[in-house]
Amino acid sequence: MRRLAFVLVAIVFLFSSVRLHSQEVLDRIVAIVGDHIILQSEVLQYSFSMAAQMGLDLQKDPAKAEQLRQQTLENLIMQKVMLEKARQDSVEVSDKQVDAFLEQQIEQMIQQIGSKEKLEQYFGMTLREIRREFRKDVEERLLVEALQERKAREIQITRREVEEFYETYRDSLPELKASVKIRHILRPIEASTSAEEVARRKIKEIKRRMENGESFEELARQCSQDPGSAARGGDLGMLERGDLVREFEEVAFALQPGEISDIVKTRFGFHIIKLEEKVGEKIHPKHILIRLDSSEEDERYTLQKIKLIKAKIESGELTFEEAAEKFSKDEQTASKGGDLGWFEIDQFQIPAFKEAIEGLKVGEISEPIKTRFGYHIIRLDARRPARKLNIKDDWEQIENWALGIKRQRELQQWMAELKKEFYIEVKS
Repeated sequence: MRRLAFVLVAIVFLFSSVRLHSQEVLDRIVAIVGDHIILQSEVLQYSFSMAAQMGLDLQKDPAKAEQLRQQTLENLIMQKVMLEKARQDSVEVSDKQVDAFLEQQIEQMIQQIGSKEKLEQYFGMTLREIRREFRKDVEERLLVEALQERKAREIQITRREVEEFYETYRDSLPELKASVKIRHILRPIEASTSAEEVARRKIKEIKRRMENGESFEELARQCSQDPGSAARGGDLGMLERGDLVREFEEVAFALQPGEISDIVKTRFGFHIIKLEEKVGEKIHPKHILIRLDSSEEDERYTLQKIKLIKAKIESGELTFEEAAEKFSKDEQTASKGGDLGWFEIDQFQIPAFKEAIEGLKVGEISEPIKTRFGYHIIRLDARRPARKLNIKDDWEQIENWALGIKRQRELQQWMAELKKEFYIEVKS
């Protein structure tokens, strides 16, 4: 039996290890929980999975191997108990939830083993057959998680308990790092009309060659200007809503598996999209991209444009929020007045942002800065210095920590009591 959790951890090492042990030990039932059985092969597989995560060599330490085997068996028994309880309490998960989670796990397996073809080769099955093989495991796991979440929501915390938690742990609570709240307006450097015409002619020629019988994948390898996917025949992997720019996403999600789109324009350039498969709210697209090459003149125009926007704000003609909604090309923040939220200063992923705000006072707007996305102006809305947490200013954070610890403790007690409700037989 190939179990999903077993596959997901150190896949190559574990497969070879389990094969070795399966030759040495005949499979047998080691425990019964209600209507469920636990096989020795399951215990071995999960034990090797845990050992791989912990960096242990079980063959060199038989005592540790036996301890881990016992721990694994206890964990599996608890999983079966909670599965029985979930079904007893009519806990349900939707097909959509199962399909989405299953697809995520398969993507992880593909990344671990190297490619879709290698995964299919190992299992001797197509991806469709692999999904069918693992679907029940995924459904059972989600049922158990849904049961735990339902129970956790029943556990609440009082104000006195939060205060007691704070008094107990106040000296060991982490320090809040210096952070800032910022907004921005983005103007990407867009190609001129003449550059756009050149790119449009190139993509039309690729489309013509495809219609004359040339393969999508080969044309992607030859012509696509997306360095991340061209060598893979344009393959973008499994993606979900929100991973793609809006214009690309709208077309890609409307395609049927095997269908190829017309020419699609985004801020990156012109695309032709091919849909490989669709599972729930996830799709597996390929694309060919011809970029819109901008010139120095295009860059100067963009810089001039964003300076003009800054001047309109500083003159009072527009508020920063109004200007962001009207002019910013950041689709995620424009409708929110450019709000990017809070950032720890040392955690900025874009160094230019950190440099831009260093000298700003609250309410001030930076000079235009250039990143790979284009030109930005940034307004500093608030600063928070590094400091220790206190119950007055950080109540919500402290309450969440206290509630999390209480839930963890009470869930452990509940699970221990739950075992008494079901028939459990451990075979020697």
